[in-house]
Amino acid sequence: MKIILMGNPNVGKSVIFSRLTGIDVISANYPGTTVEYTEGRMKLGEQMTTLVDAPGVYSLDPTTRVEEVSRKIFLNGADVVVNVIDATNLERNLFLTLQILEQGVPTVVALNLWDVATRKGILINAKALEKELGVPVIATVAVSGQGIRDLVCALREAGKSSPPPAVHFDSSNQRWARIGEIAARTQKVMHRHPSVFDHLEDLSIKPLTGIPLAILALYLSFSLVIEIGEMLQLRVTDPIFLAYSQFISQVVESYISSPLLRDILIGTSPELLKSFGILTTGLYIPLGVVLPFLIPFYLVLGMLEDIGYLPRLSIILDAFMHRIGLHGAAILPCVLGMGCSVPAVLSVRILESPKQRYLAATLMTMAIPCASQSAMIFGMLAPYGLKYILLVYLTLFCTFAVTGFLLHRFIGGESPEIFLEIPPYRMPNPHSLLKKTFIRIREFLKEAVPYIALGMIVMNFFFLTGLMHLIGEAMRPLVSGLLGLPSDAATALIIGFLRKDVGIGMFAPLGMNAVQLVIASVVLAMYLPCVATFMVMLKELGVSGTMKSIALRLVAALLVGTILHLILA
Repeated sequence: MKIILMGNPNVGKSVIFSRLTGIDVISANYPGTTVEYTEGRMKLGEQMTTLVDAPGVYSLDPTTRVEEVSRKIFLNGADVVVNVIDATNLERNLFLTLQILEQGVPTVVALNLWDVATRKGILINAKALEKELGVPVIATVAVSGQGIRDLVCALREAGKSSPPPAVHFDSSNQRWARIGEIAARTQKVMHRHPSVFDHLEDLSIKPLTGIPLAILALYLSFSLVIEIGEMLQLRVTDPIFLAYSQFISQVVESYISSPLLRDILIGTSPELLKSFGILTTGLYIPLGVVLPFLIPFYLVLGMLEDIGYLPRLSIILDAFMHRIGLHGAAILPCVLGMGCSVPAVLSVRILESPKQRYLAATLMTMAIPCASQSAMIFGMLAPYGLKYILLVYLTLFCTFAVTGFLLHRFIGGESPEIFLEIPPYRMPNPHSLLKKTFIRIREFLKEAVPYIALGMIVMNFFFLTGLMHLIGEAMRPLVSGLLGLPSDAATALIIGFLRKDVGIGMFAPLGMNAVQLVIASVVLAMYLPCVATFMVMLKELGVSGTMKSIALRLVAALLVGTILHLILA
């Protein structure tokens, strides 16, 4: 038996899905597309059932790739459909409901956000609505679990019953007329005074107040991520990996006689970040360096999502993003990039056109330092004063804006308008938040660990063949002449391909002044992505798109670094 959850965006489908399934769920792209859906298992009576959370859509008449995928998922064998409706927007949601009922598939309507509707003074007679639609209607509050048991009982009965008679409408106008009749017979809207949340919702989408609120929210969010991440790394992952490194080194040296294989497995240096071994650096980077920052980052991101703030942030930044060929929804990859570039590149799948995906991946990985890189920039430049830290980020922001503006003019392809549902503010559910964080971290590790291991093999090849030294020597005139950096900085820039924060850390013993550190930090951020991000870019943009992005970054990094040298020196 196959049950499909369908509904408009931001109606609580994913929370209901989380309530009905365990943590053993699968997120996958629909074949031939980059549109993602989630699949899980639940027990319905004595029978195990497949539950599919289809992408949120407003209609089954496809006008976007997401709607096309949802329609295919729906038509390819749904035994029962759970149509999740936002009780605060009954009329708009019923358009999709009537389209589903026209197909004659057994359907259960989950009238979600029942508590929010009540607070807003919207009273819906669920029994009357059930009679009008001819299918079971269950009032639910997904975040608290209210109504979920009744929903499961209704699903059990729907699986046994005959499909309802299909009702057809000849046009959208007839469908909307029917929706008006249903709403008039089942819904009453009472007057009420605005709440504090209502006032806050208004303040957060008006530019005059929304922009300061956005700055404050981002500052608090990433301060929290960096503080917790550093604590986890210092007190948890570093001690674990120190002991692990000693253990695995002894095992490999005891049982592996080939020096070449030993170098590939555990590297040539006792330091975890410099050994380039698959079993040392290859595991330490994703688990010991990235994971401590990723856990608090995904928790904070999940809270912002569940509260309902991210759509408002997208609206605030939409006008600016359109000038560089994107729209407000691209803020999600940018926000993710402040934590880690790997999941940020993966998230460009949410953007509609190839042009937008290329622009977002290129600009975000070039001009937005990840959390660990930012921590290193702060650590290196803090002794010289805040103005030098601000100079790094102001330069990167200007690069983001100017490069995006120019690329938008020269690259062909469409940049669709933003169409976002702005949900009401809600309190997040801790269980759902933790579950979502677990799934995201699991997916990140599945994606990142194999690619980083492959990157370690490549880096070993460069070191063992002497290519790393030759490249460093060849770059010295460029690094010293145009950028004004010590010649040894060439090696640090190469190491930055493995880890940006490690590359910045290698500037420390070179005796550079504040201006040189600013130039070095900007160039290192811009010139190449780290190896893990590079491998994921190959997967998302293809070889051609990635190589074009890399070529652009190299030129831009050299140009910006030279300009900084000329101005600041």
